[in-house]
Parts: sequence; structure tokens; C-alpha cells
Amino acid sequence: MAWKTLDDMDMNGKIVLTRVDINVPMKDGTVTDATRIERIKPTIDDIVAKGGIPVMLAHFGRPKGEYVADLSLSHIMPAVTKTLGRDVTFIERPSREQLDALPAGSVVLVENTRFTAMETDNDPQMAQFLASLGDIFCNDAFSAAHRAHASTTGVAKLLPSCAGRLMQAELSALEAALATPKRPVVAVVGGAKVSTKLELLGNLVRKVDHLVIGGGMANTFLAAQGVNVGKSLCEHDLADTARDILKKADEAGCEIILPIDVVVAWEFAANTKNETVDVAACPADAMIFDAGPKSIARLNDVISASETLIMNGPLGVFELEPFGAGTFAMLDVIAKQTQAGDLISVAGGGDTVAAINAAGVADRFTYISTAGGAFLEWMEGKTLPGVEALG
Repeated sequence: MAWKTLDDMDMNGKIVLTRVDINVPMKDGTVTDATRIERIKPTIDDIVAKGGIPVMLAHFGRPKGEYVADLSLSHIMPAVTKTLGRDVTFIERPSREQLDALPAGSVVLVENTRFTAMETDNDPQMAQFLASLGDIFCNDAFSAAHRAHASTTGVAKLLPSCAGRLMQAELSALEAALATPKRPVVAVVGGAKVSTKLELLGNLVRKVDHLVIGGGMANTFLAAQGVNVGKSLCEHDLADTARDILKKADEAGCEIILPIDVVVAWEFAANTKNETVDVAACPADAMIFDAGPKSIARLNDVISASETLIMNGPLGVFELEPFGAGTFAMLDVIAKQTQAGDLISVAGGGDTVAAINAAGVADRFTYISTAGGAFLEWMEGKTLPGVEALG
């Protein structure tokens, strides 16, 4: 799909409505992780450099269409000004006259768009109001692109629209990973439950050459093949579904890779007694917590022979020592292959990013998406309304 970028727009003297995602975590009134604000800085800098005035539209938390004092974007203004490195004007309800009166070089942040239900309802009246404020619409919030809201899709249809630098980077990385990838392509999908990723698995078996399934999801597939997984997290009621996915993968020529050896333990705790056993030898009273060394060696071979990798989910309970060994060993191989220029690696999802950060290899992935739901829906093959509206 073709979309315009900031390079295609004449922004000199223009008000540029800029949808951003600065829904950052806070504790005791302080922003604890400013990553999302850091990610929008190139777009804001670019608009200002091209003579435009960026007017940032953003949501914060889930106010459910009502004013909630604790969810006012005014609380994150100190972090926004510090991270962007420039003065930012906060406006609760802007008017066009107010924005036109601003001097060149100004940057504006508008109050939480979700303080009215008209936002999430994609109300045409709100879209019209937003459009009346600006000359150009720039969407830099890929993480909100799976929502058809007034500030993501409604206004995009009423003004000349383009993707911001972060949105552009996300779309380019995802297209390189799944739409027009260098082959062979390997996907790593982990997590607790198959039920939350059925559409994802169904789409991937038609798109990739190898599909690695890890975490609790792998247990469901193993059980569906008659393997005793003991007391492991497992959705036994999805055995037929798992067998159906295996069949579809076989028909599509996609190899599904499951653990061949596992690390088991008897209680959910760090540094608890554990053993490494072949996958068919899981004790009836134990739980599978990680992939074993034989499984990792097999994965290393597959990853080393691949040109593109997309990852959503870890291989095991990486948060607990020593059950992150499998995930961290795999991430190390991905990082080395990427750094050597032999692999395009794209990753996304909360647990995935947490594992990558814990392994200390974030700077050695080709691209790490900050989006959660939007990244997953894109991997599922769904059309994202916020992206479609830019076309």
C-alpha cells in the first residue's frame, strides 16, 4: 500500500495536526519510561524544521469518554518538554484562531482526545472539529492504527494526510518482514495461550517458511500430538484446533518447530529445582518452563539459515531464573545474525520487548515495534483503519 510521508508535504506556515502515542507509564506523578515520547521526536523536529506547527493529538489511559483529572495530559508535560528538548504549549480545547496566533517554531499538545466518547465513536462532528484546526494531518501513532477513532481515521479523510517518521519506520519494517520479505522467513511466536493467537498462527503458516512455537502455546501443540505435558499450562480443549493448524502448515509448506527437549520444574518460582528432559519424558507432576539446549541448537540452525525473522513472544518463563536461558540464547543468535548483516529481524509485543531488553540486545535488532495490539493485528493479516485512511 502506498502512503505519503512528511517528505511529500509542504508544511511551511501550516498547522500540522499530529496524532502521536505518548501513553506512557507513570508512578507517583512521574513518567517512568519516556520511550514513546522519544520515538515521536524525529517527527516533531521535522515538522518544525519544515516551517510547520505540530499540534499533537494523543490519548492517555482509558477515561471512557469522561474527564478524569488523573488522566490529563498536563501531568506528562514535564516529560514531554524535557524529552522533545523544546517548549510545548498545552491547550485543553484549541481554536483555529488560537493556533494561528502562535509564533513560528511553536509546538502544541492538546488535552486527552478520549475525554469525549466522540473520539472512540469516530463521530463525524469531532472529526470535522479536528480538521478545522489544521491544514495537514500527520499520523505518527502506529500503535493506535488498529482503532477507527476520530483522531486516527476520521480526520485523516478530511485533510491532506501523511505518515510521520515513526509510522513510516513501522510500516516499512513490517512490510519488509511479511509483505515482501527476503526468504527464508522464520516467525517465532510464544506466549501463554494459543486461543489469543489463533488468527496470527493461521495467517503466518501461509506467509513464512518456518514457524517456531514456544511458551505455553507449545504445550497445547505437543499435547495435541499425544505428548504428556504433565501439569504444564496447556489448553487441552484446543487440541483439534492445534491439529488443524499443523495440517494447514503442512499443506502450505511451512515447517512448525516445537521443542524437542524442555526444562521442567515442580513449582512456579525462581531458582527452584529443575531438570532438562526430552519432550516425551516430562514427569506427570512437573511443569514445562523453558526450551532445552537441543531445541535451542535446532532453532539456531534455522535462524542462521534464514534471511528474515519476525518475533512475537518468548520461548519460556524468562522472568524467572534460570528459565530465561532458552529465550536469551535465541535472542543472542538473532542479534549476532542481524549485526552481521545476515538477518532482518523485526519484533513486537510487550513480553517480547521486555525479553529483548532483559537480554540487552535491543540495539541489535533491525526494528522493535512499540505497538502492541496494532502489531499483532498487522501480523494477523488485518487491515488497520489508521493506515488505510492514509492511502
